[in-house]
Amino acid sequence: MTVVVVETERLVVRPWTAEPADLARLFDMYSRTEVMRFLGTNPQPPTEPEQMLGMLERWQARGSRDGWYGIWAAELRATGQVVGTTMIKQLPGLDDRTLTDDIEVGWHLHPDSWGHGYATEAARALVEREWTHTDTELVHAVVNPANEASKAVARRLGMSYVGPRTDWYGGEPVDTFVLRRPS
Repeated sequence: MTVVVVETERLVVRPWTAEPADLARLFDMYSRTEVMRFLGTNPQPPTEPEQMLGMLERWQARGSRDGWYGIWAAELRATGQVVGTTMIKQLPGLDDRTLTDDIEVGWHLHPDSWGHGYATEAARALVEREWTHTDTELVHAVVNPANEASKAVARRLGMSYVGPRTDWYGGEPVDTFVLRRPS
């Protein structure tokens, strides 16, 4: 039975699994330079599909707030094709291990799924889930300063640019967008 985090008109957001199809899609996505170039200061694309199990374990171990937050697969409802990764989670602090109280919404899509509005749709559903079930006042998006496509997604979500920050992800400079809970 598949656990569903959120659903939209076109997407199902669900946990990544160790099933061969999920691991293959993860490897296909994260082994691509065009995906990894904006993820971290010195991104290291995986070179072997088996490395995906380690990635999934790290994502699961990073859990937060009783499992409410996570990093999940976004798949098309119509076909089951995974379009990418979406997340809502506590931001890591300067040591990149300790979790802060700041909440991040994010997305990484497979290049074959770019340009269809999937990142905006999945992120919007996760933010709505956050507003409905928590008392979180602000949701952040942190974006590599060179990633214009992700900045555009943040703006489509109605997020405001607040400038660069270096107090998350080990001090790596990131452009920060914020969305305030509607009143």
